[in-house]
Amino acid sequence: MMYDLQSSIGIDGYSAALYIRLSKEDDNSTTESESVGNQRNMLRDFCKKHRIYVYDEYVDDGYSGGNFDRPGFQRMIGDIEAKHINMVITKDMSRLGRDYIQIGHFTERYFPEKSVRYISLLDGVDTGLDLSANEMTPFRAIFNDMYAKDISKKIKSVKREKQRKGQFIGWKPPYGYRTERENVNQLLVDEVVADNVREIFNLALTGISCRQIAVTLNERGVPTPAMYSKMNVGRKGHYSGKWSAERITFMLKNRVYCGDMVQGRMEKVNYKSDKCRKLPESQWIIVEDTHEPIVSRDEFERVGRLIDSRKKTRSRKIDFPLKGLVYCKECQHPLGVINRVLSGNKPTLYFVCRTYQRFTKNSACTCHCVRVERISQIVVDRIRNICLEYLDSKTAVDVAGIVMQEVAENRKVDAEIKRLTAEISIITAKMDRLYDDRLNGLVEDGDFKRLYDGMKESRTNIQRRLDRLTTADYCVPELDKEIDILVQNFVSSAEANRELLCSLIERIELSDDKQIFIRFRFAPEEKICLQGLETPVLQGF
Repeated sequence: MMYDLQSSIGIDGYSAALYIRLSKEDDNSTTESESVGNQRNMLRDFCKKHRIYVYDEYVDDGYSGGNFDRPGFQRMIGDIEAKHINMVITKDMSRLGRDYIQIGHFTERYFPEKSVRYISLLDGVDTGLDLSANEMTPFRAIFNDMYAKDISKKIKSVKREKQRKGQFIGWKPPYGYRTERENVNQLLVDEVVADNVREIFNLALTGISCRQIAVTLNERGVPTPAMYSKMNVGRKGHYSGKWSAERITFMLKNRVYCGDMVQGRMEKVNYKSDKCRKLPESQWIIVEDTHEPIVSRDEFERVGRLIDSRKKTRSRKIDFPLKGLVYCKECQHPLGVINRVLSGNKPTLYFVCRTYQRFTKNSACTCHCVRVERISQIVVDRIRNICLEYLDSKTAVDVAGIVMQEVAENRKVDAEIKRLTAEISIITAKMDRLYDDRLNGLVEDGDFKRLYDGMKESRTNIQRRLDRLTTADYCVPELDKEIDILVQNFVSSAEANRELLCSLIERIELSDDKQIFIRFRFAPEEKICLQGLETPVLQGF
C-alpha cells in the first residue's frame, strides 16, 4: 500500500526531487520503459495530492542499483549540494539503490546532514516523521542488496552457459570478425579487415618479428583495431593510433582466428565493483570450431611455435648498477637495454630508447644508443668527484651514514606499516562476519556488543600506531666519527653498491646529442657531455 502522507505535517517550503531508476533498458532505446513511466506517474500523483513543489525529475533508465555512479543520481546530489532540494521521493528504497552500505550512508548520514527529507512510497519510509517503518530501513536495504547479489549470480550463470556453448557474449567482436543484429552471439568474418589478419600471420610465418610487423602496418597507415572500431581512447600518448608488438603478439596467440571461441579471460571482482581481474589460462572457457576461421589451424600452430622459440632470448634478465635509473631525455620513458655480440665474440650491453625501438619508422623518438658500461663508469666517477670536491670528511661521513641508516630504518618502518595494515584488514573482516552472525541469529545481542566493542577498540589502537608511523619523522642516531675509513668506503663502494647508488641518484637522463643529466638527491643537477662516442649500427631490435 502506498504511504499516506498526513496532511497535518508542514509541507510548505519543500522542494522535492523525484528519483526514478530502472536497471534494464527497453529494447527500443529511443523510448522510456513502461516501468519508468509508471514510477513517474506514481510520484507525480503523490506530489499533486499533497501539494509538494517538484524541483526536477532525475531518471536513470538502464543503470544498476549496485553502482551509485549514475548520471541522474549524481545530478540530484549536485542539486542537493547547491541547496535546490530538501526532499527526495522514490517509489521504493530499491529505486534509490541496492547496496546496503551506500543506502545506509545516504539515509542515515548524508540526507540528515543536508537537511533532506527522504520518502519511499511503497515502503512507508519518511525520515521527516517518527514512524515504525523507518526502523526497518536497514533491513530493507540488506534485503535489496541480497536481491541484487542473487540477480548477479543468475546473470553470471546464464553468461557462463552461453560461453560453454561457444556463443560470443563480448561487447565488441575481435578484430577481423563482426556480428549481425539478428544473431549477436555468432561471429562472422569481416572481409573488410580479414586480409590484414591473414597478412599478419603470413609475415609471422616468414620469421619477421612482431615489432617489425607493427612497423610495417604503421608505415602503410593501416588503422589499428581501436581506430577501426571507432573506440574512444581516453588518454592519448606516444603510441596512440599505432600498432605495437604487444598487439601483434596477442593476435598471433589468439585461438579465435583458427575458429575456436576463447572467453572468460577476466572476471569482475564482485557484483558491487566494476573492476576486473585476469584469470589463468587454465580457467578460460575454450570451445573449438564455433565459427569460420580466418587462418588454418596448421598456420596458427606454426606461428605459435615460432613465438615460443623466442621466449628464451626474451625472458633473459640483465642486471647492471644503474638499472631503472636511466631515462630518455626527449620522450621521458625509461631506456631499455639490448645485448649485442661485437667483434671478438664479446657480449656488450647498449642503452636504447624503447619508443624508438617499437616505432622506428614513425619518428616517435631517436635511438639514444650508448654503451651501458660507458654511462655507468661516467656516473660512478662523477659521484666520486663530488664526494672529493664538495664534501669534507665529516660531511662525507654524515651523508654515507645517514643514507645507509635511513635505508635500513625505512625498511623496518615499511614492514611494520604492512603488518599493521594487514591486522586492520583482518579485524575488519572479523567484525563484518560477526555482524552477519548477529543478523542471522547466531550471536546474542549481549555477546555481539561485547565482542564487537573489543574488536573495535583493538582496531582503533592499531590505527593510532599506524598513523604515528605514517606521519612521524624518524631521527637517525649520530654515527661514530671514523672519518678517514668511512670516506674511503663511501667512495670505493659506490660502483658496486646498487642500493647506495639508488639512494644518491634520483634520475639519469640521456639526450639525443649524447648528454647525460644526473639528478642527485642531495646536490644540484649535473650535466655531462659525452665526446667522441661512436653510436654503433644495431639492427633487428
